[in-house]
Amino acid sequence: MSIDQGRQRHALGVDFGTSNTVAVAQWADGRARPLLIDGSPLLPSAVFAEADGPLAVGRDAVYSARIDPSRFEPNPKRRIDEDRVLLGDREVRTVEMIAAVLSRVAEEWRNAAGQVPPAVTLTCPAAWGATRRTLLAEAATMAGLADARLVAEPVAAATYFAGVLGRDVPIGSVVVVHDFGAGTFDASVVARTADGFEVLAVDGRDDVGGLDIDAALIEHLAAGDERWRPLLTPETLTERRAQRQLWDDVRIAKERLSRAQAADLVVPLLNHEVHITRDELEKLARPLLDQTVRVTKDLIDWARLPEGQLAGVFLVGGASRIPLVATLLHRALGVAPVAIEQPELVVAEGSLLADEALLASAPAAPGPTAEMPRFRKGSAPEVVPDTFDYSAYDFGPAGEEQNRELRPAVDPWADAPPMPWIPDPSATVIKGQFGQMTPPPIQQTRPFPETTPRPPTRAVARPQQPRPPQQNPPQQKPPQRKRRGRGFVRFLQVVLSIVMLVSTPLLAMALAYGYGNGEPFIEDVEHVFADIANLVGLT
Repeated sequence: MSIDQGRQRHALGVDFGTSNTVAVAQWADGRARPLLIDGSPLLPSAVFAEADGPLAVGRDAVYSARIDPSRFEPNPKRRIDEDRVLLGDREVRTVEMIAAVLSRVAEEWRNAAGQVPPAVTLTCPAAWGATRRTLLAEAATMAGLADARLVAEPVAAATYFAGVLGRDVPIGSVVVVHDFGAGTFDASVVARTADGFEVLAVDGRDDVGGLDIDAALIEHLAAGDERWRPLLTPETLTERRAQRQLWDDVRIAKERLSRAQAADLVVPLLNHEVHITRDELEKLARPLLDQTVRVTKDLIDWARLPEGQLAGVFLVGGASRIPLVATLLHRALGVAPVAIEQPELVVAEGSLLADEALLASAPAAPGPTAEMPRFRKGSAPEVVPDTFDYSAYDFGPAGEEQNRELRPAVDPWADAPPMPWIPDPSATVIKGQFGQMTPPPIQQTRPFPETTPRPPTRAVARPQQPRPPQQNPPQQKPPQRKRRGRGFVRFLQVVLSIVMLVSTPLLAMALAYGYGNGEPFIEDVEHVFADIANLVGLT
């Protein structure tokens, strides 16, 4: 595949994800391909702390986790706000875990391209602030990927949508990016500007992803059976190993159900087979997928896009492969979303094209989306910086404040049914000076034994406050804002354009006419006007 034939350079785009990290390499002739690490374009973003030695990453870490799950951290990105993590009896800095994963990418780049230094782009969520971005940039430097430029993930996805897929995205139109990954979900409204793409609004859930569908499936299989207790709350090393194997097998079965109508798996410890159908999976996943659809629809409704301004809805992230995702979005939005065969590669490859829409010129510098609000229930309204011409968009009825102050987001899943939550064996437990890590209060239903890993996710989000009433009745079209003074401004622009069109060539002729003759410039201008008058017969 080729993404830019005119660019003569080596480049490397890296998408450090919650569950997997993807890197796409671009050669000097414009060819681009994903880096294959251990034979796959997907590198698990997992780390394992050896008793004495460097951190194992990727599939090596996944295999080592079967020996001692307490030393395993499958999702370092979820620990971005923690300074250190306890892996077994070893304290590891979060930046070192991230750097270990990125070092594996840098090593594979050297194996493929030699010692040629690439221009590195590194993606991150649009809502990340300067502190998180600085830590990510520091990890890249530690990994040997110095001077990495940061690109917002939805910007990279929208750039791929237009630049690689060749979709028509005129200036002023928007692309809605529906990013459903393993650990998180994000919906973004990305606008096409004269310089590239810019994030207008972003919303999402940090506790909804493919892992939550796995948790719901395990809960369904257990169905209150007491024999499953060692797998749900393991106490011994053998039980923790069996729990780790169960989660891996359930994930594989879920992925198979995206391609087939049924799948089988063997439950460890219990040693019996389970038959799962796609209908069962879709029934379990429906409450979670409904949340993502509501977030996306409410975000589009909030933006109040003018007719014809939506260029497309783009599915990104591995969990978006579930066929029901596209079906529900199509029903809710009336627009068929665009899905591709390998949605995990979109962000990494799109970042190589996003030079005109970088999140920041330097890793630690606040970018144009640093102040972009990530809508959260109960969060105070924030002001969007004036980096885009919003005049084409209706942000509210006439008489409202016109500083584009964002209203608090509505609760998009007010009627979500409460469901019990079960732990995921993936994360570790932090002890000592950092305190015992426990799930958030809204998630916790029972205390965790000290040997139980901290779950990074829950099966289904609990219901929150009801959605506030809409300010305008659904059947009424929101009144448009009046544009005042635009006719006079347009008149001045036309007059200025005419003056420039006439005066510029005349001044150029005067300079050329009098160059080197030693006469004053004003006399040269008079000679030019006299010659023009003679030419057209005015004298």
